[in-house]
Amino acid sequence: MLKYLGFSILLAATALSPSADSPELVIRGQIKLTLAGAERVLLAARGRAAALSVAENIAVVDDGGHLLAFARMDGARPASVDTAITKAVASATMRKETGPVFKGQTQEDSTFNLAIEHAAAANGGKLTILYGGIPIIVDGQVVGAIGVGGGTEEQDVSVGKAGAAELETAVGSGKRS
Repeated sequence: MLKYLGFSILLAATALSPSADSPELVIRGQIKLTLAGAERVLLAARGRAAALSVAENIAVVDDGGHLLAFARMDGARPASVDTAITKAVASATMRKETGPVFKGQTQEDSTFNLAIEHAAAANGGKLTILYGGIPIIVDGQVVGAIGVGGGTEEQDVSVGKAGAAELETAVGSGKRS
């Protein structure tokens, strides 16, 4: 029994000692989107929407899909509030732009896309096949996303890209808000 106990202690000591081939226990040096950064994204997106003469709902989330900033422009459709948030969450958590998973033109492609979105809605998940969710990328890392709803697909994407690009440019050039 003592031998067994000794083996357990040796095993535990080995597991707790650092070695070159052991996995990291934490990740350090991650980049995080701040409220000031989210507000800058929102401001740039609102500017682009105004230039396009379209009233949009605009949501900015962090890398985990948690809402940091939101604006519903005057005249924006109330029904697009949840859509904008869902686009932002889906883009952040999937780490890519939102849009149809199956991009073909067949009825089968459309059916698959709707099935994916309905399955996500049924379990409370945030996933969409609609365009308008754009990841915000800094130094190759997704730090958040912007979701835009209320205009056409093209308008939503244009507004979202303008917001994301503003932060990426500001951070890349060393500007501060």
